[in-house]
Amino acid sequence: MDSLRFTAIKNIAKDAIHYEVKSSEKVTSIFNENVFTLKTARHYLSDDAYKSLLASTRGGKKIDRTMGSNIANGMKAWAEEKGVTHYTHWFQPLTGLSAEKHDSFFTLKGDGTPIQEFEGAALIQQEPDASSFPSGGLRATFEARGYTAWDPSSPAFIMEIGQGKTLCIPTIFVSYTGESLDTKTPLLKAIVALDKAAVDVCQYFDKNVSKVSATLGWEQEYFVIDAGLAIARPDLTLTGRTVFGHAPAKGQQLEDHYFGAIPERVYAFMRDFERESYKLGIPLRTRHNEVAPAQFECAPIFEEINLAVDHNTLLMDVMTRVAKRHNLLVLLHEKPFAGINGSGKHNNWSMATDTGVNLLAPGKTPKTNLMFLTFFVNTIKAVHDYAELIRGSIASASNDHRLGANEAPPAIISIFIGKYLTDVLNQIETRVGGNFDETDEAMLKLDIHKSIPELMLDNTDRNRTSPFAFTGNKFEFRAVGSSANCAGPMTVLNTVMAETLKKFKLEVDAIIEKGEKKEVAIMQTIQKYIVESKKVLFEGDGYSDEWEKEAARRGLPNIKTTPTALDAYAAPKAKKLFEDHGIYNHLELEARHEIMLEEYIKKVQIEARVMGDLASTQIIPAALKYQNILIDNIRGLKDAGLAGKAFESQTAILSKLSEHINTISINVEQMIDARKKANELSNSRDKAIAYCDDVKEKYFDTIRYHADKLELLIDDSIWPLPKYRELLFLR
Repeated sequence: MDSLRFTAIKNIAKDAIHYEVKSSEKVTSIFNENVFTLKTARHYLSDDAYKSLLASTRGGKKIDRTMGSNIANGMKAWAEEKGVTHYTHWFQPLTGLSAEKHDSFFTLKGDGTPIQEFEGAALIQQEPDASSFPSGGLRATFEARGYTAWDPSSPAFIMEIGQGKTLCIPTIFVSYTGESLDTKTPLLKAIVALDKAAVDVCQYFDKNVSKVSATLGWEQEYFVIDAGLAIARPDLTLTGRTVFGHAPAKGQQLEDHYFGAIPERVYAFMRDFERESYKLGIPLRTRHNEVAPAQFECAPIFEEINLAVDHNTLLMDVMTRVAKRHNLLVLLHEKPFAGINGSGKHNNWSMATDTGVNLLAPGKTPKTNLMFLTFFVNTIKAVHDYAELIRGSIASASNDHRLGANEAPPAIISIFIGKYLTDVLNQIETRVGGNFDETDEAMLKLDIHKSIPELMLDNTDRNRTSPFAFTGNKFEFRAVGSSANCAGPMTVLNTVMAETLKKFKLEVDAIIEKGEKKEVAIMQTIQKYIVESKKVLFEGDGYSDEWEKEAARRGLPNIKTTPTALDAYAAPKAKKLFEDHGIYNHLELEARHEIMLEEYIKKVQIEARVMGDLASTQIIPAALKYQNILIDNIRGLKDAGLAGKAFESQTAILSKLSEHINTISINVEQMIDARKKANELSNSRDKAIAYCDDVKEKYFDTIRYHADKLELLIDDSIWPLPKYRELLFLR
């Protein structure tokens, strides 16, 4: 009987069904088809209800509860016309995923009459059980009540799963006592904090600015492999990555996959999930092959951060579901395959005013360039001052496999800004004694508008080793992992930027109060910030040993593992930062630290169990089977009267097989013992460090090395697991 591996290989051609996707549709004809946009709302709501929704969506005002039933009835009418039968509060708990509990519009009146109903109270608030979600000790089973509350700033949408359709209402998720139990609540608070701080600074330049919105354009990298082959890999099924697998003869060394022709089966899948995404209002614009074989990327048009985060979370779900139609599997893990590029989710971040100005785009006048420099240098200062917290925001067990390897940025947080802007900052820094004049054209004009080709050459994303790069009119936070929820790092980035801008304004105002002109006060503070934060700027090779040594000389943190990186969330500096801006109270922050440590422990624990199970039940048995074949072969040669030289090669292979089998077996047993010792620790940080140092670092690579050597020795027809050459190149 064929193994799962060979059955899957045989079925690839048969499984490569090209799911029919309508090719004649224009994107504009289906975009937002399943979204309750303001334009749609206008047709289904009364004037008062529409005005209430508009004021909430655009002005941030609370929904008038008296209008709740009117809005709910309008949503229901729209949804029912599209065949919807159920609704759900769609939220993002601290699992990193989305969650939903479906309720039917159907109910019975007191006399037993069946009706379809959706009340305003059900739209605005629900009470899901909070005890089974990660809470870091905030909630106990006997205090299980939690609340979801409608977030009108992110529009309701209809999710289609097979023939079923559900009205999804984006919500926040909080405990009975008000603590946030999700990723959206702190993100919304951080957006508000940045808005206030940025508007206050913008007032120096333009009194008409009344709102600043943080914007995000994510780039989602992912792998696509045949689902049948994946099923034959328990490690992929359970952990999202291959814990074993020898590098194939051909990997990515020919550099022939990047931007190459998209394979037809994957192309059909892309078109399919793009169509579903457009209907949900996700503005995808780009698709292409990434560097590694079987690796791809999609990216949308920029949106306000809250909506962008919702759309990315939704997209990951859509991609995963749609892939099944094509008998494919999407891998969102940061490092599913060793030895080739991992996957990130580059977060392109900027700020835009309600007057239409991108605050990180150089302008054409001294005034606009001074505003650009203000926000540009403040960003550098924020990253410098809170490098540990920013590193902590992208820490995870899966991202640890990626950072610093195969084009992923290193764990050292640094900023790339390019030669041109480096020269500009150097000029400002070296101005003796902060001697600026408010009409100093040399400093304020920058000649950027006359040097656009040079600016684009120097400041686009050419340094792929930088975790935080300025790319012309935005900063690209490249270190975010592909499976991450963008809300975490964006909450941190918005908060540290709000704090830095707040301090900047205080310092500028203090100089103005001493009688200095506004422009001079701004330039003097910019100069001070450049001096204080310039050590975080780095233009060279982030992979080099020299940079690691140089970073140490500069005093930059180099935090390589998640348990240590997460210390930043428990530091007094972080507690003060988040409490001052109302993002987290100390209980919420401690809870998140605990949750992230627990998540790390559980993921490494699962990987260790999978590794031990595969080694003991598949790899070693395959090796023993081949070993017996060789023994029978040698015995037969001896019985035939042949001398030892006739079976020298077989004997050598036998010896190697025994060495690898014994080493794997010993290390698996020792790893199990190390896990047991780690599990006895009561403190989560101690346990996480034990799993990191005493389990993962000590045993994973050793066991893998010897298992991968066995893959090269054992008869291919006996090897049970699909190999890299099959996973990466067969589709």
